[in-house]
Amino acid sequence: MFTLCILGFEPQCANAATDQGDASALGVMFSSLNSPPQLTGWTANNGDPCGQSWKGVTCSDQRVTEIKLSNLGLSGSMGYSLQSLTSLKELDLSNNNLAGDIPYNIPLNLQLLNLAFNQLTGSVPYSINQMHSLQYLNLAHNKLQNQVGDMFGPLSFLSTLDLSFNTLTGDLPGSFKNLTSMNYMYLQNNQFTGTIDVLANLPLDTLYISNNHFSGWIPDQLKSINLQKDSNSWSLGPAPPPPPGTPPATRNNRNQQSGGNSSPSDGGSGGGGSKSGIGGGGIAGIVISILIVGAMVAFFLVKRTRRPSSDIEKHDDQQFSPLPSNEVQEMASRQSSYSVNNNTFDTAASINLRPPPVDRHKSFDEEDFSEKPIVFKKSVPAPKNVASYSIADLQMATGSFSIENLLGEGSFGRVYRAQFDDGKALAVKKIDSSAVPSEMSDNFIEMVSNISELHHTNVTELAGYCSEHGQHLLVYEFHKNGSLHDFLHLSDEYSKPLIWNARVKIALGTARALEYLHEGCSPSVVHKNIKSANILLDVELNPHLSDSGLATFIPNADQVLNRDDVTMSGYGAPEVTMSGQYSMKSDVYSFGVVMLELLTGRMPFDSTRPRIEQSLVRWAIPQLHDIDALSKMADPALSGLYPVKSLSRFADVIALCVQPEPEFRPPMSEVVQALVRLVQRANMSRRTIGTDQGVSQRTDTAVSDETHDYMSSMDMQ
Repeated sequence: MFTLCILGFEPQCANAATDQGDASALGVMFSSLNSPPQLTGWTANNGDPCGQSWKGVTCSDQRVTEIKLSNLGLSGSMGYSLQSLTSLKELDLSNNNLAGDIPYNIPLNLQLLNLAFNQLTGSVPYSINQMHSLQYLNLAHNKLQNQVGDMFGPLSFLSTLDLSFNTLTGDLPGSFKNLTSMNYMYLQNNQFTGTIDVLANLPLDTLYISNNHFSGWIPDQLKSINLQKDSNSWSLGPAPPPPPGTPPATRNNRNQQSGGNSSPSDGGSGGGGSKSGIGGGGIAGIVISILIVGAMVAFFLVKRTRRPSSDIEKHDDQQFSPLPSNEVQEMASRQSSYSVNNNTFDTAASINLRPPPVDRHKSFDEEDFSEKPIVFKKSVPAPKNVASYSIADLQMATGSFSIENLLGEGSFGRVYRAQFDDGKALAVKKIDSSAVPSEMSDNFIEMVSNISELHHTNVTELAGYCSEHGQHLLVYEFHKNGSLHDFLHLSDEYSKPLIWNARVKIALGTARALEYLHEGCSPSVVHKNIKSANILLDVELNPHLSDSGLATFIPNADQVLNRDDVTMSGYGAPEVTMSGQYSMKSDVYSFGVVMLELLTGRMPFDSTRPRIEQSLVRWAIPQLHDIDALSKMADPALSGLYPVKSLSRFADVIALCVQPEPEFRPPMSEVVQALVRLVQRANMSRRTIGTDQGVSQRTDTAVSDETHDYMSSMDMQ
């Protein structure tokens, strides 16, 4: 028998009854599940799932087609080789204790995926976008969070979606409107916001949306279905009428018959043979509506006749509604490139083949047509000096943007650590949709191009970007020592505090970065968000100013910053707090607050302190020119190890920067010069701090030597 197998006469002996890739994937899965004994027949190595009848595994033609392991008390994770299971149609791991993020590499040919009632964390993975055969998706009763990505465009077969009982946030993705087979949707007990208008025309039979933060009105199309909507912030009263020209609302519901069961309370009419129930008031309303519509039609006809014929010919062929996503994909598949102004781009590189959205609330006035012709918005060339990443690349590198890789969260989004296969670590910033909506992809690419032109030793370098599926991400160089905020305010008993000269070094480097943005760039770049959390430190404690250019090139940045109460954090200049207007002088003020943090070790605003000390600037300004008070203000972590004159000159620079009147604050070039003179004086003077300060000659010499080293490196810039 052995000889026959060698010669090939018994091929079924060669490698059992299971595809080798499938067997290997299930072996990895078994190990990732901590090798549970309840999975009878399973083994980590040299297994044969189809030939040995593994528990919960169904096969067909040597391929694994179903894995059903519900309610078995399984723990661990799902493994990292699931993508090999290309014939798998059903995966049910519900009612277990699985933890960690949902893997990005889920089998793409699944028709059913049930991971409900586990302990899964992270986000809903973008790879669902590629599961075009998916009909049933249940991720309920887990610990999923963050905003659901705009990934549902291709899922036209999905009929059941359950995301309930998680902590998902943000507005519903616009691609929900493409779920043309959706019958059962469960979104209850999350933290969703915005309206549910995107669900209006889905063929829904059941919709549960209770216990969220939805607002607006319930669309009429959804009032006759099995709807649970309590504990939201719905608008009271009748919904506003649709804009003129809007087609009547219809539901593409295959189960809804003409003359369906509309309740009187919902304002629905009965079937064809039922009484209309329209009273005199209803008739009068209809007559008034007809008169209004007639007047509007007459008005537009008159306007149209007055319009030059060339304008009519120019605009009549414009398509005012966006293309459905399936048409966009079909166009993208047929075209290998898309040419604009003789510049050819790969369609895979985030080219959005759809007309710009139209504001239907705006009247189509003659002046609008003559002065602002409606045209397709030209695509912006992709930046050439930074890398373009895919969502898949960044998902893999950040562990599906797991909490473990979260570095911080700012006004414009969260930042994650990304570890790539080549060993390189980068920082990925996910821009919130409130800052750059999905329809502003061209604005984002233009912003990336502008930021990629910023090059300075003390400015965090942009390494790449990603713009896919309505998501916008920036990829920056990674600095292992984290932020200045962490060094000053989150230090534990094992970390070393920043010595005085390191603080001066950080102040001067940050000042040089701002000088470059204000006076070295044309046009000038106002940072608008100077704070210790945006000053990153490398292994040598050199500062790198992050988020440079973001607030300048994001169109609604001021609103985002003001919405997030940046002005109330202690960094905002008085004029910003009053008017919300940012300038180079407001940057100078915020930089002065950072210098105060370096000097005192205190937070800009600390509600835990006595009321008179809560605002750092208000508390510190009266004491900045008092030597005795200044010594008491100094960060206790310094243990008195600083040159008194250096401390005093440092305070003088702070006093200039945080003056209430912006016109009296110096430009950053003068701030840099003042700090350079401070370092030079410290370098020339090797005197001790003074016996009355209790500091040794050794300490002062060490401080001076370090300052000299920094001056030498500074001169080389």
